[in-house]
Amino acid sequence: MDPFVGSTPRETLKQVSASLGCSLTSAAVAEYLDKVDGLSHLRKEFLVPKIADLPHSDLSLVDGTKECIYLVGNSLGLQPKMARKYLEEELEKWAKTGIHGHTEGSRPWAWAEDNIEELMADVVGAKTEEVALMNGLTVNLHLLLLSFYKPTAARHRILLEDKAFPSDHYAVESQIRLRGFDPERSMLPLSPRPGEETLRTEDILKVIEEEGDSIAVVMFSGVQYYTGQLFDMAAITKAGQRKGCYVGFDCAHAVGNAELKLHDWGVDFACWCSYKYVNSGAGGLAGAFIHEKHKYTIKPALLGWWGHDLKTRFLMNNVMELQPGVNGFRLSNQPILLVCPLQASLEVFKKTSMQALRRKSLLLTGYLEYLIQHYHTEDPTQPDKPHVRIITPSDPKQRGCQLSLCFSIPIRKIYQQLEKRGVACDMREPSVLRVAPVPLYNSFSDVHRFIETLGSALTASQNEEHL
Repeated sequence: MDPFVGSTPRETLKQVSASLGCSLTSAAVAEYLDKVDGLSHLRKEFLVPKIADLPHSDLSLVDGTKECIYLVGNSLGLQPKMARKYLEEELEKWAKTGIHGHTEGSRPWAWAEDNIEELMADVVGAKTEEVALMNGLTVNLHLLLLSFYKPTAARHRILLEDKAFPSDHYAVESQIRLRGFDPERSMLPLSPRPGEETLRTEDILKVIEEEGDSIAVVMFSGVQYYTGQLFDMAAITKAGQRKGCYVGFDCAHAVGNAELKLHDWGVDFACWCSYKYVNSGAGGLAGAFIHEKHKYTIKPALLGWWGHDLKTRFLMNNVMELQPGVNGFRLSNQPILLVCPLQASLEVFKKTSMQALRRKSLLLTGYLEYLIQHYHTEDPTQPDKPHVRIITPSDPKQRGCQLSLCFSIPIRKIYQQLEKRGVACDMREPSVLRVAPVPLYNSFSDVHRFIETLGSALTASQNEEHL
C-alpha cells in the first residue's frame, strides 16, 4: 500500500493503524509512514538545529542533543547544506579574481539568476520567461502594481482580503494614494462572514461579480498567512478577468507549499519571497511573474539598466532596448550572495516535484490535524481542560501545510513552554500558534513528537496559571 496516493488522509491513517494492529495515535504509525515516505531522504539536504542550540531551550526538560521539532518553515525555511559551499565558491572567486567574477565561472555574477529561473518557474507552474528573480517581495509588488493598477474614475478599486499581510496592505494603500485616490473609497477589503474565520470562495466570487465594474485589480494572497487558507486562485482569476479586472497574487505563503499553476490559470501577475518554504535565507531574493499574454502590452513604469536586453546592455548608449515581459522590470544586477542559497534550495526541489510534495503534505498535515483533534478538542465533561480550535479550513484542498491553532488559555505561555522543550513554531497575535509541517524536510515523527510536547506544554501552562 502506498499511503501517499488515493484516499483521504483520515482514511489512510486508519488503514495504516489497522494494518499495524495499533492505535492511530501510536508512534508506530509515524515510524511506518516515515519508513515508506519516498521523500524522506530530502531532509538530509538541510541543516536541522539541535535543541541545545536554540536560545530558549530548557535542557532540564529535554535532551539537548536531539534535533529540534522545526515546524516554522512558513516563517523561515531551514538552511540547505549546499548553501555554504556555493557561498564559499563565490567568496573565493571574488578573493582570487575580483572583477572577472562578473563573467567567469559556473555562476557569472552579471547573469547569475539565469542559472536558476527555470528551477523557480517549475515550482510556481510558469514558463521560464514569465519569471524574474529580483529585489524583495514588496519592491516587486510595487513595481507590478505601478503597471497593472490603472485606475479611472469608474474603475479604481483594489479588492483584497481583510487583514492581508501588512506589507500587502501598505503597498495597496500607498499605490492608491500615489494615483490621487482615497484608500477609504478605493480599497475593498473582504472579511469573513460573522462568526467565521476564513473567506468562502463563493463570497469572493460574488463580490467580484457584483462590484467588478469598479474594481481595477483583484489582489489576494495565495495562502493567507494568519489562517493558513489556500485560496482558489484559478476561480478567482477567472471571475476577476471576466469582469475586466487584472488579477494578481502574493504567493509568499503558497510558493513551495501549494501546487501552483500560474501560467495555466492565466494569472496576470504574482510575486513572492523565497525565504519561507523556498529556504533561501532571511531576506532572500524574491520572485515576480507576469503572464506571457502581457509580454508586449504591459511595460514597467520604472526603468533600470538590468531591464535592457543583455545583448546590447553593455554598449552603454542610453537607448533602452527593453526586454519583453517580466524581464523588463529588472532594475539592477542581482546580489550573488543571495543567489547562492536560493540555488541550493531550488536544486533540492528539482529532485522531486510539487505534485509529490503536495501528496505528502496532505497526509502530513492531515496527521497533525487528527492528533490535535483527538487529544485537544473541547470536552464539555472537562471544562477546565485546555483545548485547541483549528481555524484553518478542514478541507485539505483549502489549505497548505500550515494549521493555525487557537487555544483556550493564554497563547504566550504555551508558546514559551513549547520553546523550552525544543519546538520551533510561530506565535501571531492575538491568539494563533501557526504550525507548519513542511513536506520537504519534516517527518511524521516530527508531528508525533510535537503532539507529545504540546501535551506537556499545556499541562505546564495550566499549572502556571494555578500558582
